[in-house]
Amino acid sequence: MAVYKQSKKLQNVLYDIRGPLLEEAERMESRGQRILKLNIGNPAPFGFEAPDAIMMDIIRHLPETQGYSDSRGLYTARTAIIQYYQNKGIMDIEPTDVYLGNGVSELIPMTLQALCDQGDEILVPMPDYPLWTASTALAGGTPVHYRCDEENNWFPDVEDIKSKITSKTKGIVIINPNNPTGAVYSKEILQEIIDVAREYNLIVFADEIYEKITYDGAEMVHAATVCDDDVLCLTFSGLSKAYRVCGYRAGWVAITGPKWQATDYLEGIQLLASMRLCANVPAQHAIQTALGGYQSINELLVPGGRLKEQRDLSYKMLSEMDGVTVNQADGALYLFPKLDTDKFNITSDDQFALDLLHDQKILISTGSAFNWDAPDHFRLVFLPDTQTLHSALERLGNFLSEYKQN
Repeated sequence: MAVYKQSKKLQNVLYDIRGPLLEEAERMESRGQRILKLNIGNPAPFGFEAPDAIMMDIIRHLPETQGYSDSRGLYTARTAIIQYYQNKGIMDIEPTDVYLGNGVSELIPMTLQALCDQGDEILVPMPDYPLWTASTALAGGTPVHYRCDEENNWFPDVEDIKSKITSKTKGIVIINPNNPTGAVYSKEILQEIIDVAREYNLIVFADEIYEKITYDGAEMVHAATVCDDDVLCLTFSGLSKAYRVCGYRAGWVAITGPKWQATDYLEGIQLLASMRLCANVPAQHAIQTALGGYQSINELLVPGGRLKEQRDLSYKMLSEMDGVTVNQADGALYLFPKLDTDKFNITSDDQFALDLLHDQKILISTGSAFNWDAPDHFRLVFLPDTQTLHSALERLGNFLSEYKQN
């Protein structure tokens, strides 16, 4: 009997946010149990709806979207992205420098596949959004994790970055605002990272999908504004989070810096973009309206706004739990609490999350799912309303008050 096995290319590819814990939660749901899913940053199930103007734009253009678009994306959408970045001080950008994708999740592997030969190294933060690690490995590269310092607002440790650079290092990933920690990087720390990239001729991959989601006056600085014209920078963003349209799959990458030095690489990106034909055309029509219209996300981030209130409640209740410490999130949709592994006898964060799921019907993501190197963290999504969050965190506190891992 023939046995069909998965490709060896997948040997080092992991995406545990949607891994075995989610599969167990789905099995429990199939048996009639109700699971509160705090593992994925998906706003729609928690009552966050897309702005009406975006939905109407897509509906009105539907008759025009039955064919393929340009492989880079609609010209009007790319022009809107250019104008948006010009207003942010990023001037070195043309329509040919922008590629639209089925979310940033399509563009990350595409840009890494165009770059990486076997064994090439990409510096990825730890903790990270795991698609960066997985996509680097799938492209034949080697993800090398640099540490972000919990004691310093989860900022990247620049000395650790320098210590990880070798002759094979091709690029560095910056996730700002950060997923999973909620850190928003200062201009000073970005400048230090970019100076390292400049010194070692590294490409900067700036994942800025949460750029519009910041709290308490935290300033989000675009990495491309710090790179100047001598550091190649690929800036990734999209509509998923700030406009609550994850399912529409509307993302982009904008390329700035010394493009004349990267002609061959950029031809590779164009080749891969052409091979997938084009991104989802209906959602492309939403981009111009989204970027140019009223920014409804802002009302969710100020005092009294849903996201800020939910963040503050989550931080307060976690901070009051014995054996739990947590940094406040300055951006994004998550907190990344630390557990006292001695107090709870934790040697496996997967087991901790599974025990919580079975006991309290709450699904979280483990720290190791974000390539953190110890079993002492988990990511909490604070998208549910305050009443649901209060109940869930109360149950989590009760669970921890008696928890000892076997």
